[in-house]
Amino acid sequence: MNIKEFISTKGELINEALDRYLPEEKPEELHQAMRYSVLAGGKRLRPILTLVAAQLVGEDEEKVLPAACALELVHNYSLIHDDLPCMDDDEIRRGKPTNHMVFGEGMAVLAGDALLTYAFELLAKIDDLPAERVLLATSKLAEAAGKQGMVGGQVADILAEGKEIDKEELEYIHTHKTGALLEAAVSMGAILAGASKKELTALQEYAQGIGLAFQIVDDILDIEGDAEKIGKDVGSDLERDKATFPAVYGLERSKEMAAKNCYQAKKAISIFGDQAEVLSELADYIIEREY
Repeated sequence: MNIKEFISTKGELINEALDRYLPEEKPEELHQAMRYSVLAGGKRLRPILTLVAAQLVGEDEEKVLPAACALELVHNYSLIHDDLPCMDDDEIRRGKPTNHMVFGEGMAVLAGDALLTYAFELLAKIDDLPAERVLLATSKLAEAAGKQGMVGGQVADILAEGKEIDKEELEYIHTHKTGALLEAAVSMGAILAGASKKELTALQEYAQGIGLAFQIVDDILDIEGDAEKIGKDVGSDLERDKATFPAVYGLERSKEMAAKNCYQAKKAISIFGDQAEVLSELADYIIEREY
């Protein structure tokens, strides 16, 4: 399997769906700002994981596509807000000016708010899957995005800037800020497909492994990455004295940790045998990526 071609093909499917879900409506300025960030590109790794997890358990990807897109809307809301001057103050995202640089800070805040709330509207309108599954998946996304997940991790990240933190706090930041939404991506697909408890546990362990590996690689790329490939400036973590794995463990140890988490993730899904090949390939892609 060529995993990059797989990601590209599934990404196109998701992009087409996102385009349909975000028609240009009134107020025009708001919808332009929403579409600007969501359709600016990106690997679509999170919604792809949702589709793959659902298919692995035995559900048609078309039925979980709205949920996968809802997850991507939440991810993009977080990026818009992260880039704001009051947060990371970034001017480039995916090789383009960030949302607030184009539409202004106020509209960027509202575009993020609108994407977050619209995500749950999409989930609420899923009517061709059992309601109890949709409810559980919705709850999972809300938890992953909220104070016990991504937002909580972001708060801890802000509070840690310029301070010496221990290894436990570093892991807390990254498992919540980044890992929670990646775990939700896999869990939502499995839940919507009706996964057994054993299947769901295995997939969640897989997601926890790739979630931490993903953030470690992000930290490494901020030091060694190519700004042109990444689509944003590198070195910003160092400039803001942020809590990162290389800062605490060093580059080589961080690379070893990313590889170990990838291995543990693949081991967790061994119960699925050869059917888990795509997830295994995606885990390898996460630690080998250059952007």
